[in-house]
Amino acid sequence: MPDAYFQQYLFIGLLAGTAVLLGVVPIVLAKFVAPRKPGRTKQSPYECGLESEGDPWVQFKVQYYVYALLFVIFDVEVIFIYPWALVWKGLGPVVLGEMALFIGILGVALAYAWKKGVLEWK
Repeated sequence: MPDAYFQQYLFIGLLAGTAVLLGVVPIVLAKFVAPRKPGRTKQSPYECGLESEGDPWVQFKVQYYVYALLFVIFDVEVIFIYPWALVWKGLGPVVLGEMALFIGILGVALAYAWKKGVLEWK
Protein backbone atom coordinates (compact mmCIF):
# COMPACT_ATOMS: atom_id res chain seq x y z
CA MET A 1 0.00 0.00 0.00
CA PRO A 2 2.75 2.57 0.76
CA ASP A 3 4.19 1.92 -2.69
CA ALA A 4 0.93 3.13 -4.29
CA TYR A 5 1.13 6.42 -2.36
CA PHE A 6 4.72 6.89 -3.48
CA GLN A 7 3.70 6.40 -7.10
CA GLN A 8 0.96 8.99 -6.77
CA TYR A 9 3.36 11.53 -5.28
CA LEU A 10 5.94 10.67 -7.91
CA PHE A 11 3.34 11.42 -10.60
CA ILE A 12 2.52 14.78 -8.97
CA GLY A 13 6.24 15.54 -8.75
CA LEU A 14 6.70 14.72 -12.43
CA LEU A 15 3.79 16.99 -13.34
CA ALA A 16 5.20 19.83 -11.23
CA GLY A 17 8.67 19.33 -12.74
CA THR A 18 7.24 19.36 -16.26
CA ALA A 19 5.29 22.53 -15.50
CA VAL A 20 8.44 24.25 -14.23
CA LEU A 21 10.45 23.09 -17.24
CA LEU A 22 7.78 24.31 -19.67
CA GLY A 23 8.03 27.74 -18.07
CA VAL A 24 11.81 27.98 -17.62
CA VAL A 25 13.16 26.36 -20.80
CA PRO A 26 11.70 28.94 -23.26
CA ILE A 27 13.05 31.82 -21.17
CA VAL A 28 16.54 30.32 -20.98
CA LEU A 29 16.45 29.36 -24.65
CA ALA A 30 15.43 32.91 -25.63
CA LYS A 31 18.44 34.32 -23.77
CA PHE A 32 20.75 32.33 -26.05
CA VAL A 33 18.84 32.44 -29.35
CA ALA A 34 17.21 35.88 -29.41
CA PRO A 35 19.01 38.60 -31.40
CA ARG A 36 20.46 41.46 -29.38
CA LYS A 37 20.37 44.77 -31.22
CA PRO A 38 19.66 47.44 -28.62
CA GLY A 39 19.11 50.93 -29.84
CA ARG A 40 17.63 54.25 -28.81
CA THR A 41 14.33 53.51 -30.57
CA LYS A 42 13.96 50.09 -29.01
CA GLN A 43 14.72 51.39 -25.53
CA SER A 44 12.20 54.22 -25.71
CA PRO A 45 8.75 53.77 -24.14
CA TYR A 46 5.96 52.74 -26.49
CA GLU A 47 2.79 54.83 -26.62
CA CYS A 48 0.41 53.32 -29.18
CA GLY A 49 2.60 54.14 -32.14
CA LEU A 50 2.92 57.83 -31.26
CA GLU A 51 6.06 59.71 -30.36
CA SER A 52 6.59 59.65 -26.61
CA GLU A 53 6.25 62.90 -24.73
CA GLY A 54 7.53 63.57 -21.25
CA ASP A 55 8.66 61.20 -18.58
CA PRO A 56 7.10 57.71 -18.78
CA TRP A 57 7.40 57.25 -15.00
CA VAL A 58 4.22 59.03 -13.99
CA GLN A 59 2.73 58.42 -10.58
CA PHE A 60 -0.83 57.16 -10.64
CA LYS A 61 -3.43 58.09 -8.10
CA VAL A 62 -3.70 55.68 -5.20
CA GLN A 63 -7.43 55.67 -5.88
CA TYR A 64 -6.90 53.46 -8.95
CA TYR A 65 -5.29 50.82 -6.76
CA VAL A 66 -8.05 51.06 -4.17
CA TYR A 67 -10.67 50.45 -6.87
CA ALA A 68 -8.63 47.49 -8.13
CA LEU A 69 -8.36 46.03 -4.63
CA LEU A 70 -12.07 46.45 -4.00
CA PHE A 71 -12.80 44.75 -7.31
CA VAL A 72 -10.53 41.83 -6.42
CA ILE A 73 -12.14 41.48 -2.99
CA PHE A 74 -15.65 41.29 -4.39
CA ASP A 75 -14.53 39.12 -7.30
CA VAL A 76 -13.10 36.61 -4.84
CA GLU A 77 -16.38 36.80 -2.95
CA VAL A 78 -18.21 35.65 -6.07
CA ILE A 79 -15.70 32.81 -6.50
CA PHE A 80 -16.58 31.58 -3.00
CA ILE A 81 -20.32 32.15 -3.26
CA TYR A 82 -20.91 30.47 -6.63
CA PRO A 83 -19.95 26.89 -5.67
CA TRP A 84 -21.66 27.33 -2.32
CA ALA A 85 -24.87 28.41 -4.06
CA LEU A 86 -24.87 25.26 -6.18
CA VAL A 87 -24.90 22.90 -3.18
CA TRP A 88 -26.23 24.92 -0.23
CA LYS A 89 -29.52 23.04 0.10
CA GLY A 90 -27.74 19.85 1.06
CA LEU A 91 -25.37 21.49 3.53
CA GLY A 92 -27.80 22.62 6.22
CA PRO A 93 -28.55 25.82 8.13
CA VAL A 94 -25.11 26.11 9.76
CA VAL A 95 -23.48 26.64 6.37
CA LEU A 96 -26.14 29.22 5.51
CA GLY A 97 -25.21 31.12 8.67
CA GLU A 98 -21.50 30.92 7.83
CA MET A 99 -22.14 32.36 4.37
CA ALA A 100 -24.31 35.10 5.85
CA LEU A 101 -21.43 35.95 8.21
CA PHE A 102 -19.00 36.00 5.27
CA ILE A 103 -21.23 38.31 3.24
CA GLY A 104 -21.84 40.43 6.35
CA ILE A 105 -18.11 40.95 6.91
CA LEU A 106 -17.69 42.02 3.29
CA GLY A 107 -20.73 44.30 3.62
CA VAL A 108 -19.18 45.96 6.67
CA ALA A 109 -15.95 46.44 4.72
CA LEU A 110 -17.87 48.02 1.83
CA ALA A 111 -19.78 50.30 4.21
CA TYR A 112 -16.49 51.34 5.85
CA ALA A 113 -14.90 52.14 2.48
CA TRP A 114 -18.02 54.06 1.45
CA LYS A 115 -18.07 56.06 4.71
CA LYS A 116 -14.36 56.92 4.38
CA GLY A 117 -15.05 58.35 0.90
CA VAL A 118 -12.88 55.83 -0.90
CA LEU A 119 -15.50 55.26 -3.58
CA GLU A 120 -15.85 58.95 -4.46
CA TRP A 121 -14.00 59.99 -7.58
CA LYS A 122 -12.22 63.32 -7.16
